[in-house]
Amino acid sequence: MNTESQGITDPSALSKRAARRLIQRAFVLTGRERNVRQHIREARGAILWVIEDWDLAWTILFDKGRFAFDRRPAKRPDLTLSWASAELFFAQAEGDSRKYETCQRTGQASLWKFVQPVYGAFFAALREVLQNPVDEDGTRLA
Repeated sequence: MNTESQGITDPSALSKRAARRLIQRAFVLTGRERNVRQHIREARGAILWVIEDWDLAWTILFDKGRFAFDRRPAKRPDLTLSWASAELFFAQAEGDSRKYETCQRTGQASLWKFVQPVYGAFFAALREVLQNPVDEDGTRLA
């Protein structure tokens, strides 16, 4: 099997299904980072992530050092992070992942301090996944 992979040059041209698979893979990689787990060990809540122009939403559930990815949007999220377009969302992965200007935040501001390390680590992982869009088994994600 050929495990060599080409990166994705225009992520905003992905299908929603492919984008969701890449995003989910990036969260798996983010969850493996010890620094991230240490920062969220006291956090508990539901964070809704939304890409508005694609009508794409998913939830990250925090519970004392662990977090889980849910493909469904939370009905009552504690914090919502939203981007007006997929272009802005994926541009975050290409640039400095600690810049928060393209993201609109609503909800519990106190939860943001726990989400910041996850946010930065997620976009760094997404950048890696876009450069090498394969899973652990070598299956291409997009």
